Amino acid sequence: MADPYTTLGVARDASEKDIKSAYRKLAKELHPDRNKDNPNAAERFSEVTRAYDLLSDKDKRAQFDRGEIDADGNPAMPFGMGGMGGGFRPGGGRGYSAQDFQGFGDEGVDLGDIFEGLFGGRGGGSPFGARGQSGFGGTRRPPPRGGNVQYRLKVPFVDAATGKDQRITLADGKTIDLKLPAGVEDGTQMRLKGKGEQGPGGAGDALVTISVEPHPFFRREGNDVRIDLPITLDEAVNGAKVKVPTVDGAVMLTVAPGSSSGKVLRLKGKGFQMKTGGRGDQLVTLEIDIPDHDADLVSRLEGWRDTRDVRARLKS
Repeated sequence: MADPYTTLGVARDASEKDIKSAYRKLAKELHPDRNKDNPNAAERFSEVTRAYDLLSDKDKRAQFDRGEIDADGNPAMPFGMGGMGGGFRPGGGRGYSAQDFQGFGDEGVDLGDIFEGLFGGRGGGSPFGARGQSGFGGTRRPPPRGGNVQYRLKVPFVDAATGKDQRITLADGKTIDLKLPAGVEDGTQMRLKGKGEQGPGGAGDALVTISVEPHPFFRREGNDVRIDLPITLDEAVNGAKVKVPTVDGAVMLTVAPGSSSGKVLRLKGKGFQMKTGGRGDQLVTLEIDIPDHDADLVSRLEGWRDTRDVRARLKS
């Protein structure tokens, strides 16, 4: 994978907030559901997600910045060694020879151990046949874990708001119930430790990107949920108790006499779960629905005029 900072388009000293913001922007642009006619978008989306996965993990980011792991999260080769044959140095440099290591033996460096890590392990894997502790602090690099596995999970709007557990089937066929984090939103990524591919050093992780599905009449605004509620003219004039849907089920709402279109009523605690605890609210905007060509209504209003200057505030 390319340099994760370049992939996300951020500087190496970018803050966690900047990295998260860049990822969300790119994830929304490249999401496969929005790029069904662009086969390259899915691959790019995967690259962006892997880059964010590395940089959003403080420990992995620090290891990458120090050159201890590569962009895929795998241990980096010591001395910049990158392969066999024509030389170990990336970028076309010459290979190392015995002369390059002269003097190391006097300092307690076991060359056999160095090459064990490069050529596949302990007990005969080294071209020198040597075993023992490394001269770099006495420890060997752990074998690499298996790869991470990417998943996309569509979550109904109401489930996202209420935090309802979601069932997901993994690549190995196992099904688990996934607990959504408070404040979950479109593009949120969840990490399931040890649920990825198996490797010599253990299993990788499952990375689940959440896609919150739109709702026919609910809209999200921060942690609040908004809805436009039609009411009749007589309900607006005389007041009424009307049923209004919420993400928790329908409730009765009191409309005060003389309510106008555009008036906003608040239902406490009927919004999204918040990271700080509690829940947002539901904001209900009243919309007076007047029937078309209602002869009875016309006759009742005949001769009556509202003499108020309701547009006075619009005059300059």
